[in-house]
Amino acid sequence: MKFHAIDLPNVKYTQPYNIYKNVILLALTLIVLTSIPLYLNKSSTTAPLPSQTPSSSTTNTSSTSAGLESIEEKEDGKCHIFSGNWVPYPDGPAYYTNETCNLIIPNQNCMKLGRSDSEFMKWRWKPDGCELPLFDAAEFLEIFRGKSLAFIGDSVGRNQMQSLLCILANVTYPEDLSDQYSNNTDYFKHYVYTDYNFTMVVLWAPYLVKYSDADPNVHSADSLMKLDLDEPDEAWISQVENFDYVIFSAGQWFLRPLLFYENNVSIGCHWCNRDNMTIMPESYGYRKAFRTVFRTLQSLENYKGVTFLRTFSPAHFENGDWNAGGSCGRTKPFSKEEIKLEYYALDMYMAQTEEFKAAQIQAKQKGLDFRLMDTTRAMLLRPDGHPNFYGASAHRNTTYADCVHWCLPGPIDTWNEFLLHMLKIEQGST
Repeated sequence: MKFHAIDLPNVKYTQPYNIYKNVILLALTLIVLTSIPLYLNKSSTTAPLPSQTPSSSTTNTSSTSAGLESIEEKEDGKCHIFSGNWVPYPDGPAYYTNETCNLIIPNQNCMKLGRSDSEFMKWRWKPDGCELPLFDAAEFLEIFRGKSLAFIGDSVGRNQMQSLLCILANVTYPEDLSDQYSNNTDYFKHYVYTDYNFTMVVLWAPYLVKYSDADPNVHSADSLMKLDLDEPDEAWISQVENFDYVIFSAGQWFLRPLLFYENNVSIGCHWCNRDNMTIMPESYGYRKAFRTVFRTLQSLENYKGVTFLRTFSPAHFENGDWNAGGSCGRTKPFSKEEIKLEYYALDMYMAQTEEFKAAQIQAKQKGLDFRLMDTTRAMLLRPDGHPNFYGASAHRNTTYADCVHWCLPGPIDTWNEFLLHMLKIEQGST
């Protein structure tokens, strides 16, 4: 998928506090039938712009949150939290830097690894018709006191968890107990906030369903994988009943070469280069995997958790694919008027959201709470937020650009603002 260069318009960040007071003075004389002119008295108050001076290595959350209008003040249906634009936020980053948070893994520590521009950290999501409140770490921890949260899926889901760890570090740091629960602590993480009795984990399940190498003797970044689309991945199915909240997400792994199986029978493939095989689109396996997830959750007798689906996170490779010289060097967001959700990204998004909506109706009948965290369109606008070549990992060839994950701090911090808002809505409805 290629993007064409478009200049971003100059958008200014202003607060929606214009108050118009219309006072109409009309009097009729008893003697003469004449009209006294209509007088209109207007007074307008606009909240000041954020400081033009970027914050230092420490971030004062209380000062930057002043004046932000709560979404809860808007009537239901008037504020579309997932529809909007990115607007300049000169005080950014809002919560932490790579110097104040020591939990950022090298893959996403873009500033430490040499990224020279910092403008990508100085934008905030502005929903249509309202404001998205800044994240209150103390409030979040109180909501999760005595509870547990699991991120289930691939490394972009782990990316969101890393963001959350850094935001919460404004209040407290967790204890890392990962090695007590897994031998593979790069992919399975287990954190406990002891003061709050709050547990947060990552369960690695990049396809959400059972998967294996099609050829056990060959494994690489683009080797052929076998997916059993009707069998959930044991990595999450064995533990999901233990959690109060779960966030499912998956994406880019479904774009690689895949063999699809259902009922232990081969039904087709994607990019498999095999003769006499039915060729399936990218979204086929994606749709079936989420269908399996949702059906499995509804079949579990002891699962009572709140289920979030975080939608597809688009990549932004330009001038080639990830393995053909593609990169993502932009330094500003798109506006929603400049780019559309289309092609494979639209297919993937529609596949998972259609499955979700059907499952949500069935889940409600069974007393389960399914919620949609619709981040796709917001992230489509952020080609500037990826590590590109400013990320490093023992498992990654650094000659390839990373246009899939997100720098920390960066636009992915907004996902956790969405999460807290959705949790507050839940509390308000109970």
